Amino acid sequence: MTAHRIVFANEKGGTGKSTTAVHVAIALAYQGAQVACIDLDHRQRTLFRYMENRLDTEKRRGISLPGTRFTYYDGDSVDELEEIAAEIGEGQDFLLFDTPGKDDPLARHVATTADTLVTPLNDSFVDFDLIGQVEGETFKVKKLSFYAELMWEARKKRAHSTINDQRRELDWVVVRNRTQQLQARNMKRLDGALHELSKRVGFRVAGGLSERVIFRELFPSGLTLLDKGHLGDLGTSHLVARQELRGLVAGLNLPVPSRAAPVQDSSVQDGPEMAIAAE
Repeated sequence: MTAHRIVFANEKGGTGKSTTAVHVAIALAYQGAQVACIDLDHRQRTLFRYMENRLDTEKRRGISLPGTRFTYYDGDSVDELEEIAAEIGEGQDFLLFDTPGKDDPLARHVATTADTLVTPLNDSFVDFDLIGQVEGETFKVKKLSFYAELMWEARKKRAHSTINDQRRELDWVVVRNRTQQLQARNMKRLDGALHELSKRVGFRVAGGLSERVIFRELFPSGLTLLDKGHLGDLGTSHLVARQELRGLVAGLNLPVPSRAAPVQDSSVQDGPEMAIAAE
């Protein structure tokens, strides 16, 4: 069995890439899937540190939480990276890569091997400029940016590659994070630009995670919004954020392993909500 590769990649930092990667990984674990993660941002190691904090919380509280295999890679060899990927991904349903927010050879490589490529963007034309440049008066896309051209080439290369004699096309998903509900005019213009560019480049657009303090507060404990039996009382905004996460995972259209079964938490009476299953 070959693990389904999910690559979180964006050359621009500050888009919530690692936060999104962590929550998707734990959501899949709650579905009952076997998940492995490799953090390629060896300086910050946000995903790696998040998972370390999660293990520390389990030990400190004496609890058991759905989790993942995880490691980081700080070398520069594609062959060595693939050896690590083969080892940690053996027997897993999903293999996630979190990449640094910069142009990086290894990030380019894993993009070409991805089954699902996730590019989080902040909901602004500053971030949109990473994939496309717009005309200043009409906000029409005038040209592809370097990153979009790079991903387009990766997509073509992936379409011609073969894994286990089965050709799988790269599914590129642009995730809109940190949406601002009050900027209606800007959102409408951005919607139009993304729709236009998606038809030219071949990506899909999915809703992401809004800007919320809770995501920064959860990092030290390694908990996620899905660990509701261990978070205490949640406000309405946190429940909305959990629904955003449900929508994000559904929007990725990931395969559901036949052996997967939602994980229940015995400490929570209404445990079924813990699973991010298709509803």
